[in-house]
Formats: sequence, structure tokens, C-alpha cells
Amino acid sequence: MELTDRKKQILKAVVEDYVSTAEPVGSKAIAAQMGGRISSATIRNELADLVEQGYLEQPHTSAGRIPSPKGYRLYVNELMERQKLSVAETEKLNAALTLKMEELDRVMAQAGKAVSALAGYPVYTAATGRKTFFARHFELLPVDEKSFIVVLLMGDNRVKSQLLRLQMALSADQAPALANLLNAHFINCSADEMSQRLLHMTDQLPPEQFLLLSQIVTYAADTLDEAGRREVQTVGASRLLKLPEFQDAGKAHELISYLSDEQAELPAPDENAPMKILIGPENVSKALVDTSVVVASYDIGDDMRGLIGVVGPTRMDYAAVTARLSYFAEGMSRMFGKKDLPSKKEEPTT
Repeated sequence: MELTDRKKQILKAVVEDYVSTAEPVGSKAIAAQMGGRISSATIRNELADLVEQGYLEQPHTSAGRIPSPKGYRLYVNELMERQKLSVAETEKLNAALTLKMEELDRVMAQAGKAVSALAGYPVYTAATGRKTFFARHFELLPVDEKSFIVVLLMGDNRVKSQLLRLQMALSADQAPALANLLNAHFINCSADEMSQRLLHMTDQLPPEQFLLLSQIVTYAADTLDEAGRREVQTVGASRLLKLPEFQDAGKAHELISYLSDEQAELPAPDENAPMKILIGPENVSKALVDTSVVVASYDIGDDMRGLIGVVGPTRMDYAAVTARLSYFAEGMSRMFGKKDLPSKKEEPTT
């Protein structure tokens, strides 16, 4: 049944008061918010109806009301007002977004920390998509006769390095020849193509050289495969301990452990959707059933998308969180596309 405008006003007041105080909201507090336009008796009747319809819950007989997941959902869908970021908030986010373009991991980590500090909740960031990673250049740096460092420059300008222990000694003149071989045959190709090219060279090289080459190519292919997986970084998990909802140490530990150990299961927006809000039991994971997740996506380019999500109690300030995530996502998309940041004068899209 469609709620009346008055019921919606009262529901909005309950949500926003509870978000602010974490305490059940009574009729007197709502009457004060509404400037005495509605009597306390009328408000009590409306609150009872909202409880019966499932939009509010009453923790104790004599206590005030708190929003239910259904109430939060109506608030987010219909009642929440757009919120504009302050100049200070935009400056903090812009500072986190101004690292070098090729340092994607650092940009995401820095901006994630900034969003977590502004929102007061844990934040996770990730890059995902269909991008094929490839090697751009190899360098071999000898350490001793049975080990050297492989330096791999990837197509997205990230540099990976690894100390490899060899199964046989490597002479000083073999390293440059081996590096030349790698740069001649194993750049600008995917991990699968690397393996195929290595297989075709089985009969073209002396066994000792092929064994060394195989060890390096295997490392490079594994590195490229790993780069293509969704890598999630989480920051600010300890912020949960400051919230009333997580004063129970067991409950807090369960959620913090989930954020640390089950990162691949954290929600992402639906395809082509810029943002997704999951409230309480709308989350599939049991560990998130008493929390809300707001997650936004942005375009990195090369068929890659970035994700940033905020995890907090259902008593989350949805308007503030969505405004900050919208600004962040817009800033990241512009930085990787047009190479600029949103203007401080612009109102972010929510």
C-alpha cells in the first residue's frame, strides 16, 4: 500500500534522526523536528502504522522506533535528498586522485583511505574487467651464478620483479642473450600466448637455455594471470569498533575477518550500473546481513572498471556516502579518460 506524504515525512525524520544518534526515535523528537505542525498523538498513530507495515521496528515496548531494512530502502529510493560535498571534502578527494596515471594501485589505495576517513566506515577498492595483460620489456639482473632478478615491465606500466633461484649456474654472458630472447619472442602477448610460444621453441634451443627460459616465462605468465584477477584492497576495518552496532566483539570480529579474508565476494554494481546500494538482508553474504554496502564503479579504460565500496551499519548516512562515492567515481573516470578532475563548483551526481 502506498504511504501517505505524512507517513513518508515521519519515516524520513526517523531515519535521519537514527542515523545521527543511533538511538530509537520517539514521537516527541519527531514533533520537534516538524516544528509542531503535527501533534505527538498523531505521530504515535502514524509510527504504529509504519511498524505494522514493516517500515519501522520497535526494539522495546516503551522505546522509540528504528528503521527496518524495508524503511531504509524506501528512504534511499524516494526520500533521500541529494547532498553536495563541501570544498574541504572535494579537496581531500582530489589530493588522493592526483598521483601518476600509471600508479593505479596507489591511486585507488589513497582515494580509498580518503573516502574511509570522510565516511567513517571501512572501504574496499578493486580493479576488474576483461583487459588482457602483456609484457612490454624484460630485464635480467644477475645476483650470483645461480640467481638473478627478473624485472618485468607490463603493458599498463606497472613494474614487477622477482628473485629467481636457478637450477643451474648462469654465466655472465648468458643473461644478456637470455634477455634478448625474451624481448624478441615474449613481449606484447598474453600469458596463454607466452606458453604457446615457449612450447614452439622446445626443439630450437639447447636444453640448458630452454630450462632457464622456461623458468622465466613461467614466472612472467603467472604474473600476468595474477594481474588480470580482481584484486581487492580494504582500508579502515577498525573503524567498525567505534560504532554502537559493533560493540559486540564477536560481531565486529566476524565482519572484520570477512573484509580481510573474503574480499573476492564483496559486492559490485550490476553491469553498466554506476552504483548499487544493498541494505541489510539484501546482501547475499551472511556476514553482511546486518550491514549496508554502497558500491560505485568507474571507467579505467582498456575494458577495465574500478570499484569502490563502503561497508557500514544499516544506520548509514546514505546521502553523504553516495555523494562521496559519486564524486570519487566521476573523478577517477575523468582522470583515466580526460585526465582532469571534477570542478569544485560542480554538484556530484548521485
